[in-house]
Amino acid sequence: MTLSVVVPLYNEEENIRLLHQKLREALDPVVEEYELLFVDDGSTDGTLKILEELQSKDNHITVLSLRRNFGQTAAFAAGFDFARGEVIVTMDGDLQNDPADIPKLLNLIKENDLVSGWRKKRKDPFFSRRLPSMIANWLISKVTGVKLHDYGCSLKAYRRDVIKNLRLYGEMHRFIPAVASWYGVRVAEVETVHHPRLRGKSKYGISRTIKVVLDLITVKFLQSFSTKPIQFFGTIGVLCDILGFLILFYLSLEKILRGKDIGGRPLLLLGALLMIVGIQLIGMGLLGEMLVRVYHESQRKPIYVIKKILGPEIK
Repeated sequence: MTLSVVVPLYNEEENIRLLHQKLREALDPVVEEYELLFVDDGSTDGTLKILEELQSKDNHITVLSLRRNFGQTAAFAAGFDFARGEVIVTMDGDLQNDPADIPKLLNLIKENDLVSGWRKKRKDPFFSRRLPSMIANWLISKVTGVKLHDYGCSLKAYRRDVIKNLRLYGEMHRFIPAVASWYGVRVAEVETVHHPRLRGKSKYGISRTIKVVLDLITVKFLQSFSTKPIQFFGTIGVLCDILGFLILFYLSLEKILRGKDIGGRPLLLLGALLMIVGIQLIGMGLLGEMLVRVYHESQRKPIYVIKKILGPEIK
């Protein structure tokens, strides 16, 4: 199987038939072998019924029906688990992504490991969708070091060996390029067409901004400290202990040398608090180190990723 296209769907009965038609028109002339993986994320309308009808007529289609609405990240993860293609393309099912852009991604994936779409001329409301997205894209690029204009665009292409090594949780699908950067992947970005939503109701809103910030903290931690948590917690803990010790040492000199009463001073409480917090953070770092070792050693997961091996076969 050369190509897998993963499309999560939630209450998109008005768009499915046209989406299927456009996918066939885009892929039939350029791809010999491909599959369309439609993931029904617990739809409550006629989405699943239409998918079943289309699948009975088109053997390119595989339908995954989730028992309830698990969210877009879980739908993508399900599609990745069942995808058989050497290249895996993801896109939204609302027809705002244009299937005609898929050949662009396929051309670039030949020289890269991951290709991300860029909705440069985005057809969404400015204040409720585009402005929060611009801020989020700038923040994610700064924090993770992976420079992309549009993290939120679902139209992306991945090499199989990249996506199969990832485990997605929460709302992490938009951070896949940043998470995959740990593997040393080559990332490219290409401008894609973006259409206004003509049918159905959008599932996105400004409330997702908080989730993006929380997930960004998680991604940054995983990027930098997933195999060395003591360096994160321990560093902060040692700084707290040093600052707490200096405060308590200063107060001790005040008491011994100048005979001042320090029992009611807020500075004493601050110094003691910093010492306690510092010890707790160092302890958290040590516990994290033990958990990392149990995780990697029990499952024999290496802390490195090999791109290729040249030479005699190693057994």
